[in-house]
Amino acid sequence: MRLLWSVLMLLLMACEQQTAVIPAEGEAARPAAGDTFIEASIGEPSNLLPVLSSDSASSDINGLVYNGLLRYDKNLKLEGVLAESWDISEDNLTITFHLRKGVTWHDGAPFTSADVMFTYQLYTNPEVPTSYAEDFLQVASAETPDDYTFKVSYARPYAPALESWSTSIHPKHLLESADVTQSPLTRAPIGTGPFRFKQWDSGEKLVLEANDSYFEGRPYINRVIYRIIPDLSTQFLELQSGGLDFMGLTPIQFQTQTDTPAFSRNFNKYRYLAFSYTYLGYNLEKPLFQDQRVRQAISLAIDKQELIDGVLLGLGQAATGPYKPDLWWYNREVQRYAHDPDKARALLSEAGWTDSDGDGILDRQGVPFSFTIITNQGNDLRAKSAEIIQRRLKEIGMEVKIRVVEWATFLKEFIFTGNFDATILGWTGGPEPDQYNIWHSSKTAPRELNFIHYRNAEVDELLERGRRTFDQDERKRIYDRFQEILATEQPYTFLYVGEALPAVAKRFRGIEPAPAGITHNFIKWYVPKSEQKYAR
Repeated sequence: MRLLWSVLMLLLMACEQQTAVIPAEGEAARPAAGDTFIEASIGEPSNLLPVLSSDSASSDINGLVYNGLLRYDKNLKLEGVLAESWDISEDNLTITFHLRKGVTWHDGAPFTSADVMFTYQLYTNPEVPTSYAEDFLQVASAETPDDYTFKVSYARPYAPALESWSTSIHPKHLLESADVTQSPLTRAPIGTGPFRFKQWDSGEKLVLEANDSYFEGRPYINRVIYRIIPDLSTQFLELQSGGLDFMGLTPIQFQTQTDTPAFSRNFNKYRYLAFSYTYLGYNLEKPLFQDQRVRQAISLAIDKQELIDGVLLGLGQAATGPYKPDLWWYNREVQRYAHDPDKARALLSEAGWTDSDGDGILDRQGVPFSFTIITNQGNDLRAKSAEIIQRRLKEIGMEVKIRVVEWATFLKEFIFTGNFDATILGWTGGPEPDQYNIWHSSKTAPRELNFIHYRNAEVDELLERGRRTFDQDERKRIYDRFQEILATEQPYTFLYVGEALPAVAKRFRGIEPAPAGITHNFIKWYVPKSEQKYAR
């Protein structure tokens, strides 16, 4: 999750297209405007102002409504969007962006450097409750020499500087004199992106329409509809019946339930290693989890391969830290936790946890080892993982309860407030190894991303050094050590990196699998006129 939250690295990732579509000659081979693309979200968006949103449901929509100065292309290289070009000073401390002219906001107002300056000021305003201020707090000065030039300088080298300007730019003329938390744009956004906001029916759907005046060319697809369907099984039924055009399949759906002639006639399937990982995170404010030996014992009691085989049906890899295994900064030498319940029991005994009353539950000073794992509704993989972990921890004397909560409530009442024992969640990463927002000890305030309250002075220092270093070999050494510490201390039990398993209705053409996945060129997707399903 961008809970969210972030980005995408220069790597070659196999994006395997399971079923090929070769357009026929003539009409089917020609892009055509029209039709509607329908997908589902497990939860309601929390906020449609990017500065305030940190959940995946909001980020998916904001990604079509707003633009940044830059973005990652299909090969995960930075390219210009609202910035046509940029210059970087020899000392790497100053970036000068040359902005695209003729761009308008969805209400017709012109986009200028004033909007970029306003966005910078918005993210650095201490009164704005954002999770993403850190990149912009590194800026020493910013200026707008003219309407189409934005110049930003840093006091010290900052390796993620350029990538940080892929952040969505906000409209100054609509937000400058308002409390952004109360702005109508939180529910009715106005951006510069390829799609315009149309309507939001709470609990039902959200509708976007193609931006006819989009500066990169109008998208071929007329409308995008996000249906709110909290249950993945219901989503799958809707997909099969034609009520959805796109869905990230579960492993069992991908491997068995879609292996039919009927599904193959109507959908294409794709698979590739996802830019995300799933973890069991511990609230380190809770005394139960403050002993490193306890966290290590839990990791030893969990059989990661059992999760990969039983939950992912083999479509994934074991996670050893916060990076997926095909990234250049991934450390293959960190401490690993093979399933070893005997060693887990020994560590717990060393930490003072024994079954003093013979009831099968460990206790210490009269307190039983009992806790609740909380996760979000709509993600069966996390719920099933919790059940398997529950059984494994029972074997070593821990009582584990499971609570599954609706997404918006899960974030607002539990994660953002620290009101949990342990949680199964996922993070989405990308082509920049900086993990400051998630792991630095300064990022533990409400709504910030270090919600487990992890603190380690050496990790803080490594994260500071990593973001100040441009040399790739030196950065590799820094992030190798960072991963070593996390592997030893186990503030998370890093569970698995799953494969992305999207299915797309076969009438959609123009899909181009690439290192960035399949949606990098969404505005170029189209449906031939003869196959279009929905009138405008």
